[in-house]
Amino acid sequence: MVVLSKPATQQFSKPKTFVPLIDLSKPDSKTHLVKACEEFGFFEVINHGFPFELIQELEAQAFKFFSLPLSDKLKAGPPDPFGYGDKKIGPNGDVGWVEYLLLTTNTHSDYQKFKSIFGEAAENFRCVVNEYVSAVKKMACEILEMLADGLKINPRNCFSKLLMDEQSDSVFRLNHYPPCPQFPESNGKNFIGFGEHTDPQIISVLRSNNISGLQIALKDGNWISIPPDQNSFFINVGDSLQVMTNGKFKSVRHRVLTNGSKSRLSMIYFGGPPLSEKIAPLPSLMEGEDSLYKEFTWFEYKKSAYKSRLADNRLGLFEKIAAS
Repeated sequence: MVVLSKPATQQFSKPKTFVPLIDLSKPDSKTHLVKACEEFGFFEVINHGFPFELIQELEAQAFKFFSLPLSDKLKAGPPDPFGYGDKKIGPNGDVGWVEYLLLTTNTHSDYQKFKSIFGEAAENFRCVVNEYVSAVKKMACEILEMLADGLKINPRNCFSKLLMDEQSDSVFRLNHYPPCPQFPESNGKNFIGFGEHTDPQIISVLRSNNISGLQIALKDGNWISIPPDQNSFFINVGDSLQVMTNGKFKSVRHRVLTNGSKSRLSMIYFGGPPLSEKIAPLPSLMEGEDSLYKEFTWFEYKKSAYKSRLADNRLGLFEKIAAS
């Protein structure tokens, strides 16, 4: 059963549609998951079984870090690409009203730098992050297997196995958007927390505190605001999944706007394949169709994406151009 959330009513939004809210406990949820990926590339899930206590603990740890003096936070950076970053997003000139921690999902080395900040508490931070990432990866894999079922693909782990691989190139990101003192009354174009972009990986699993700011772009180019819900998770289709489904699923463009008085905290798991994995449309989904994309490795696409600006059409370089 799919439940439709209320349309957004915040400023900057044009609430002309609904965003799918899918109950993962329902037997027909896989059908609605497929439809949401085809029509939006984005959906919200409830009854996901994720331990709420773990969410609360990680949120507390994250706010503890971001409330430190900048001089202390800088000890965890700069991102190379992992570590602490402030305002600057990537190497190509993109900036936003955001500070963040970008972490790997399976190494201990990320946390050594936190010892000078947290002392003995650094180990607790490491354990909480690892526990959260393990649980959110499990959720992402379950959703990917339900999508495979909905598409009638065998084996059903054709997507999820890429996240479960020991060489999976997945990352975890904590984004903190401090209150913006110059929040405008009507026009937010110059007050972007995180600029518009698509996620290059297979799937993204987002959870935030109960503060607004997230927007997604519709097919007609209009932006809609997503009402916050601290008890739900939001799922994005990534560029790689769009390619693997030969464009059936859509990688959604999204952004985050600033808030005038409250801090927004988001936690995002980006499920990526191994660097050597070849990304191409699955033959079982082609049905006599031509591939819309050139085959590439995740390393090639990641390298190309890293050289681009946030708003660039990253997949454009890998599309097959029809003969005129």
